[in-house]
Amino acid sequence: MAAAGAVRLESIFLDEGFDTLDETTLETVAVTLEELAARKDRMVGIVTHSSALAERVPTRFAVHRDRRTSSVRREAP
Repeated sequence: MAAAGAVRLESIFLDEGFDTLDETTLETVAVTLEELAARKDRMVGIVTHSSALAERVPTRFAVHRDRRTSSVRREAP
């Protein structure tokens, strides 16, 4: 988009299906996301159920649900 003169993309949120990826492809996705985030010119957010991917994310928010409500908690890396 940026190459075509469109508005600059400063944030990316992915709701993934990474739990269905094989280990090699998951590694490729994780490295790519880490490289995007390391550039510091954009925010990368991921919604994941993959513990292997979640462990690689430096700032995590976990959603917990009970019978009546849900809550969000920031987890230390």
